[in-house]
Amino acid sequence: MNEQLVTSRRTFLFRGTAVVAGAIFAARRASAQAQSPLAGSGPTGMLGDPGAAGRAQAPTTSGDNDAAIQSIEKRLRCTCGCTLDVYTCRTTDFSCTYSPELHREVLALQAGGMNGQQIIDAFVAKYGEQALMAPKPQGFNLAGYLLPGTLVAAAGSIMLWILSRRRVRTGAELIPVEVHATPEELERLRAAMAEGEGG
Repeated sequence: MNEQLVTSRRTFLFRGTAVVAGAIFAARRASAQAQSPLAGSGPTGMLGDPGAAGRAQAPTTSGDNDAAIQSIEKRLRCTCGCTLDVYTCRTTDFSCTYSPELHREVLALQAGGMNGQQIIDAFVAKYGEQALMAPKPQGFNLAGYLLPGTLVAAAGSIMLWILSRRRVRTGAELIPVEVHATPEELERLRAAMAEGEGG
């Protein structure tokens, strides 16, 4: 009888859970049907809050995908603090409001007849040298280009010098040692070495 009660309790809990789950599913389905249909509704589903997808983007123009514009923007740093170049920031971080503005500025300068270097120079004049992804190799900035390579070469030279000195010193420390052994001991040593070479 005790087994029968346990089975009944399990059955009761299972059926109760199924009823509650069915009620929740039906309530959610009715709630979804009661909402007003949006433009995104259909076989792929309905977009509940279009604002959650981010701010609306401007329509794409031919300049957005121009290789010359991309190469210019890859040399310019975005000012939003992401440390990315303008092109990468505007094509990956859709919440950034700075990179699209900088992109439009690049397009306006190009439409004004400037070439790539002139656009970069205009950005440096307006925003300072921090607008560049890499500083110009002149003055103190030149140290940033030359110092790492110089340090690596110097460290390699020092290591070679230390290793060559160590070899010379190790070679000088070899001192011949006289071995005092009986002829029988020498014969056993030769036999053992011959076995080791043969095995």
